[in-house]
Amino acid sequence: MKHAALLLLFTLLFAAAGCSPPAATTMAGTDAPAAELSPADEFMKQLGALCGQAFAGKVVSTDAADADMAGERLVMRVTECSAEEVRIPFAVGADRSRTWVVSRIPAGLRLKHDHRHADGTEDELSQYGGDTVNAGSQARQEFPADAFSKVLFETKGNPASVTNVWAMEVTPTLFAYELRRPERFFRVEFDLTKPVAQ
Repeated sequence: MKHAALLLLFTLLFAAAGCSPPAATTMAGTDAPAAELSPADEFMKQLGALCGQAFAGKVVSTDAADADMAGERLVMRVTECSAEEVRIPFAVGADRSRTWVVSRIPAGLRLKHDHRHADGTEDELSQYGGDTVNAGSQARQEFPADAFSKVLFETKGNPASVTNVWAMEVTPTLFAYELRRPERFFRVEFDLTKPVAQ
């Protein structure tokens, strides 16, 4: 009888213990879902994952204005990466004057074009670009020309560019840079599956 009572007591204790959740899951925050990243954050995360690498590309659009560039070796390098800014120098043959700068802003993302002379001084046509006006997606973001860029284009004699919309795309296999406006389309694509020497 004593043996049966002890057995019953142990059974009840183990059953009660089994009904309680493990201590680790009752701690504050341990089973809370991870915060969901915005499309802009996901986009920056994908760019950052390319940091320190270089990729060859090709012009895939057909505007006659880009014929010379299409014949050059095109290489993008992903450098100086943080959660807030990624710099992407874009070389066209021996010309290394161009850098795309993507940065995080409260409303989304900003794209700027940093143009430099060989001695490092800034070109007079530089820092143009724009901010995203919608959430975009983790794979594609669009940047209509901002007010600074419109004034710059007007004063430098390039009024057609005030309607520019630039775009960037990044997937596991492809990075693309795009420029679109009425009667103008430029797109260059880079194969992310084949890094090249810088």
